[in-house]
Amino acid sequence: MEVRRMGMRFKDRTEAGRRLAAGLPQLRERPNTILLGLARGGIPVAAAAAVDLCQPYGAVLVRKLGMPGREETAFGALAWSNGRVVRIVNRPLAERMFQHGITQESLDAVEVRERGELLRRARTYPGINLNLEGKTAVLVDDGLATGATMRAAVEGVRAAGAATVIAAVPVSSLEAQASITRVCDLVMCLHTPGRFNAVGAFYEHFEQLTDDDAVRLLERAGQA
Repeated sequence: MEVRRMGMRFKDRTEAGRRLAAGLPQLRERPNTILLGLARGGIPVAAAAAVDLCQPYGAVLVRKLGMPGREETAFGALAWSNGRVVRIVNRPLAERMFQHGITQESLDAVEVRERGELLRRARTYPGINLNLEGKTAVLVDDGLATGATMRAAVEGVRAAGAATVIAAVPVSSLEAQASITRVCDLVMCLHTPGRFNAVGAFYEHFEQLTDDDAVRLLERAGQA
């Protein structure tokens, strides 16, 4: 199922989270439900939505595997799932990259770098090793460009035992939405523009979050 509302722009990630919560009233105080923000940008969105839905929240660590020279385009992604790394790769895209002279060694170098960063965050971030067995996991991000990190997050929470997986995002490209719809039980997308350039273009304020910002929000979740 997809929920779509057109013509939206968001003040910041907090407002976006509140709008998501308004679109998911069926999850308010629903038992065995948890919101998980994709680190880093999805964490403040999940935190705001969780307050309005009276639900706990945590995070899923994800890293995009960006094409060498075109890092904004993902050929895959990694996700941290309760002690293990889940990896997805867009094989058709990788094959086209090889045809254009990009080597397997260069892709391996990207993965080594991003895996190292993922493991670094896993040692630092609280709220990432939660019991998801039999629960409804609501995966929240500030937006989807390719959908690669969300797909990795979906695989991660399913591997951790989540019974139902919902993706909730303020804005998404058409391609990412189609990709995510195939692997989730429900997709909530507030805005699916016909022309999509970057997630940040749909926010008035879209500051880069630091590790300290993310950790502070997750520590607050643990104290709730």
